Amino acid sequence: MNITSVDPFVAPLTFLDTKEYESLKVIFFILTFLFFTFFIYFIVVLLTVYFTTPHVQENARYVLFAHMLINDTLYLILGLILSVVYTFLIYIPLPVCYLMITLAATTFKVTPYNLAVMSLERYIAICFPLRHVVFCTTRRSHFVIAVMWFVGLFPHVADFIVLIVSVEKGFFLQGVACRQESLIVIPLQSIIRSFSSIGSLVLVAVVILFTYVRVIIIARKTNSKSSYASKASRTLMLHAIQLLLCLLSLTSSFTESYNGEYVVILMGFNFLLFMCLPRFLSPLIYGIRDEVFNKCIKKIYSSQA
Repeated sequence: MNITSVDPFVAPLTFLDTKEYESLKVIFFILTFLFFTFFIYFIVVLLTVYFTTPHVQENARYVLFAHMLINDTLYLILGLILSVVYTFLIYIPLPVCYLMITLAATTFKVTPYNLAVMSLERYIAICFPLRHVVFCTTRRSHFVIAVMWFVGLFPHVADFIVLIVSVEKGFFLQGVACRQESLIVIPLQSIIRSFSSIGSLVLVAVVILFTYVRVIIIARKTNSKSSYASKASRTLMLHAIQLLLCLLSLTSSFTESYNGEYVVILMGFNFLLFMCLPRFLSPLIYGIRDEVFNKCIKKIYSSQA
């Protein structure tokens, strides 16, 4: 047997074949499953409140909130599937991989867009209360949601056009261990994705910072820590924390560029801390702090008792 022919292949997989690696995989998926189960349960409760309470469905703020819950759920489901596929080296058709990566990346970008729009809604409610009913309607909320998805998908349409022009037809017939890097064939694709992600998150950061400062000014003018404006400023601060975690997730592109034997561990860590945690905060921000949802949730549980 020619041992030298297999040495280059075996060496990088030394750690991947150990019991420690298998234990880490088990721990990662147990933690992810526990977080995901709690998240899904809480999301179902909140969406039940939304779809069974007519006056909640007529509020633009809650329309945006429900959309964010559905969007984040879709993102986490796709992220979990992609993590399992890559960790266990499951090869899937490239077109299916491309579709999943596109949806995951779009839902990732829609979350900060949604945070920005929700921040603007709070800004209008506090700074222009008389115009809030005119500007923040459910119809306009649905239109804004459609715009968010269009803006989120547009860079991927450009990426797809670049891809089909740059590769041969046989490229889409292969199977891959689905990962974003598997779909990048020329540097222009990386430029498009980096520019769209960084540009979007920076723009959202400016919007949230502007609305937060304006609401803080109004809150100080009221001279009441328990005022409506003060509560809105705390909500905006939580939005800023969510956005900060989304911004930190951009570091995953640098850490995961390391192709050593610990890349799977890095991907798992990035997924839990930077992808899951900001989405877990959304239900807590509104589900627990919001009086309407809080009362409805208590009513549901009291009726079941």
